[in-house]
Amino acid sequence: MSSAPGISFARGAPSLDILPRDELVAAAERVLRADPAGAFSYGTSHGYLPLVEWIAAQHGLDGEQVIATNGSMQADAFLFQLMVAPGDLVVVEAPTYDRTLLSLRGLGAELLAIPLEDDGIDVEALAGALDAGARPKLAHIIPNFQNPAGCTLSPDKRRRLLELAEAYDFVVFEDDPYIELRFEGETLPTMLSMDRSERVVYASSFSKTVCPGIRVGYLAGPAEVIAAVRKIATNTYISPSMVAQAIVAEFCRSGLMQTSIETVKGALHARRDALSEALERDLPDASFVSPQGGYFLWAELPEGSDVDALTDAAGERGVTFVKGSDFLIEGGHSSLRLAYSGVTPEQIDTGIGRLADAYRSLA
Repeated sequence: MSSAPGISFARGAPSLDILPRDELVAAAERVLRADPAGAFSYGTSHGYLPLVEWIAAQHGLDGEQVIATNGSMQADAFLFQLMVAPGDLVVVEAPTYDRTLLSLRGLGAELLAIPLEDDGIDVEALAGALDAGARPKLAHIIPNFQNPAGCTLSPDKRRRLLELAEAYDFVVFEDDPYIELRFEGETLPTMLSMDRSERVVYASSFSKTVCPGIRVGYLAGPAEVIAAVRKIATNTYISPSMVAQAIVAEFCRSGLMQTSIETVKGALHARRDALSEALERDLPDASFVSPQGGYFLWAELPEGSDVDALTDAAGERGVTFVKGSDFLIEGGHSSLRLAYSGVTPEQIDTGIGRLADAYRSLA
C-alpha cells in the first residue's frame, strides 16, 4: 500500500477551501437572531416560507408549486414514492446517478436505460422505444453537467423530450442540482420554464451552491403534484430542518450566494482544465468530453480495459475514483468517473500521474 497522501476523485463535493465559510457564519448569525421563532420551531412540510418564496420567484412560480426538503435526494425520494409503483416503467439515462438506480430498483420499477450522447440523452432512441410500445410513467433526466457523464442536454433535445412527454403521457423529472455551476458556454432554459402542459417536475439543491453540509433541496412543479408530495413529507418528518433552510434563505436573499457561486465556478474551471490536461498528457488512452460546468468528467478507456483491476491498482497508489459500471444497469467496465470538485490542480496532476502509473502496471 502507498504511504503517500490519498487523493480522491470519488466524491462529488467542493473542497472546503472554496466554500464561503465566513459568509455562512455571518448569514447564520443574522437570521437566527432576526427570526428565532421561524428557525428554532417546527415548521410545516412546505419548508421555511421565506426560502420557498425566494425559490418560487426564481422560477416564476407560485409558492404552492414549491416544497423545500432535506436535500435534493429527499426530494427525489418523495417524488419516486408518489409516482412510481412496482412494475412501472421509468426512463433513465445510461449512465446515470447510481443512487437513482438504487432508489428506483428498491421501489420495484422497471428501468428503460437510454444511452447518452455528447449533448445528452438520445431522444430519438427514446422515441423509437416509445413507438415500439414502451409506456413509461416517468423519465429521470439530469440536464446540466450530468452526473456521472458531465454532458449537457441540448436545447433541441429539451424541446423534443417535452414533445414526447406530452404525446406519450409521461412526466419529465428534471433533476438539476448543477445548473448554477456553468463556467463555459451559454446558460440554457430549464425544461420547467419551457413546459406548457404540466409535464415537468424540477429538483435542485443548495448543497452544490452553498455547502454540502447544509442539506437543503427542493421540488417545483404542478401544484397538485407538490401538494401530494407535501402529504408524504408531513408523514415522514412533519417539517424539514428550519435552521438549515433559514440560513440558506438569508444567504440567498443577501446576495452572498451569487458571489460564492462565482468563486466556486472559477475554481471548478481551473480544476476541469487541470484534469483535462493531465489526462491528455499522462493517460492519452482515455477518451472524454470536457464538461462546461459541474463536478464530473467521464473517461472511457480502450475496450477490454479492466477498471475493476485499475481500481485496486490505483488504490494501492493512494488514488480513488468511481467505476463506470456503478452508474449503469449493464456495461461500463472500461469507464470511470472522475470528480474534480474536491481536489486542487496540484492534487489533480499528482493523482492522474499515479492513475496513469496504475494503468500502465496492468498493461
